[in-house]
Amino acid sequence: MLSIQLPREIEARLDRLARKTGRTKSDYACEAILEKIEDMEDVYLAEQVLDRIEKGEEEVMSAEEMWRELED
Repeated sequence: MLSIQLPREIEARLDRLARKTGRTKSDYACEAILEKIEDMEDVYLAEQVLDRIEKGEEEVMSAEEMWRELED
């Protein structure tokens, strides 16, 4: 269970959307939070890979090399 206090303007927009679509405010809040978490996870994982690349711990190749490997 999570309880958050939204600014009035956001609460009103969420209310209108829920009424117009027949879905609940919780449905929309969960969907928005899940999308943001997925974005943040992607950024976190990309930062980890970049850190390994900068440390020389991750192998990299040019696009040209990649296409050659795919053709073989």
